[in-house]
Amino acid sequence: MTKVGPGRISLESAVRRVGDNGSGGIAVFLGVVRDNDRGRRVSAIEYHAYPEMARAVLDRIEKDLRKRFPLGGVVLEHRTGRLKIGEASVIVAVSAPHRAEAFEACREGIERIKAELPVWKKEFGPGGVLWKEEQDLRRAKRRTVGASR
Repeated sequence: MTKVGPGRISLESAVRRVGDNGSGGIAVFLGVVRDNDRGRRVSAIEYHAYPEMARAVLDRIEKDLRKRFPLGGVVLEHRTGRLKIGEASVIVAVSAPHRAEAFEACREGIERIKAELPVWKKEFGPGGVLWKEEQDLRRAKRRTVGASR
């Protein structure tokens, strides 16, 4: 099951949805909004996505995970909208016959979401508003300008 959009992520609901009688293990990764990012204070984050495109990416990741691992249930969800510190932004929950497959599939799921999902992040803090990509570009520019001097 995949979802990209507003609305709270429920850990209990995800665990319930992936559980089945043939699985001996459930692994879950729950990503939450923290109050800092690389030394910059953060008070909230706003996630943006093109829902149809993002859902297609999550569907592809789920399909690939099911091909590689003997999974029972799979939940891949990412929130959009403005989130406060401590709120869940992403969840990966999987069930499998054994813990090794569950752990490996869960880790691969979150790593692929972080690398492939077209979600954009706007950070709010005391220094103002900053798109995450903008922050990364500024850091790269400082490194490049500093190296050329």
